[in-house]
Amino acid sequence: MTTLELQKMANEVRKGIVTAVHSAKAGHPGGSLSAADVFTYLYFEEMNIDPADPKNPDRDRFVLSKGHTAPGYYSAMAHRGYFPVEDLTTLRKLGSHLQGHPCMQHIVGIDMSSGSLRKANTAAVGMAHSRKIDKKDYRVYTLLGDGEIQEGQVWEAAMFAGHRKLDNLVVIVDNNGLQIDGKIDDVCSPYPIDKKFEAFNFHVINVADGNDMDQLRAAFAEARATKGAPSAIIMKTVKGKNVSFMENQASWHGVAPNDEQYAIAMADLEKVGEALCQK
Repeated sequence: MTTLELQKMANEVRKGIVTAVHSAKAGHPGGSLSAADVFTYLYFEEMNIDPADPKNPDRDRFVLSKGHTAPGYYSAMAHRGYFPVEDLTTLRKLGSHLQGHPCMQHIVGIDMSSGSLRKANTAAVGMAHSRKIDKKDYRVYTLLGDGEIQEGQVWEAAMFAGHRKLDNLVVIVDNNGLQIDGKIDDVCSPYPIDKKFEAFNFHVINVADGNDMDQLRAAFAEARATKGAPSAIIMKTVKGKNVSFMENQASWHGVAPNDEQYAIAMADLEKVGEALCQK
C-alpha cells in the first residue's frame, strides 16, 4: 500500500477503536489510538499473513503484549478481513468473541492470548526461538507499552532473545509517555529505553514519530535487513492520537467516551479523513 493508503486505513482503524469502546462503555482508547498506525502498518504492509488462511504454519506471528489495547488490534484485524467490521460494536458484550483482552480461543488469527502485562512478550520470544529450531522463515512481532516495560520479565525475555540472536524477532515499544497512573518517568522511569535494549544485544531503531507511516516503513525495513540480533523499534507516539480531547491525556488510558464525547471524537476523525482525501 502507498503511504497515503496506509494513512487512510489507520484513520478507519481509529474510527473502529472509538466506536468499539463507546459501544462497550469500557475499554482502553488512549493506547489503542497511539498504536493505530503500527497496527495498520503491520497488518496491511509488513506481515506475511492471509485472513483466508489464518493458520498457515508459515505465516508471520503477532503478539499484542499490551493486551488492554485490544480495541486497536481488533479494529485492524476487522478491516483486514478476519471478521466483520460491524462486530466491533460487540466489544466486551456477553457472548461476543471480542473480549476486553485478546483470546486466541475465540478469534481465529490471534496467535497468543494476552492481558497480564509482560507475559505475551515472553511468548513471542519463545515463538521466535521455535522458528529457529524448526528452521522456518516466518517472523515474529510483538508490541509492548512503555509502562509495561517496567516489568522485570520483559528484560528476562530480552536477555534470552539477545543471547540466542533471534533476528526474526521484532519488539516494538509504544512510547507514548503515559500509563494509567500518569507519566511513565514519574511512576517508574524506564529511560533510556534504547540503551537498555542495546545492553541486551538488540539492534535498536529509534523512531522519532511512530504515528508517521514513512518513518515506520523505514524502521521495519531496517529491522528486516538486520541479521544476527533481534530488533527493538522504540517509537515515540501520541496517546489518544487524532482525538482532540484525548491526546496526551493519561486520564483516557482506560475510559470510554460518552455520547457527546463520541460525537466529537468521530468528528475529529472525519476531519482527518477529509484532509487525507485532499492530498
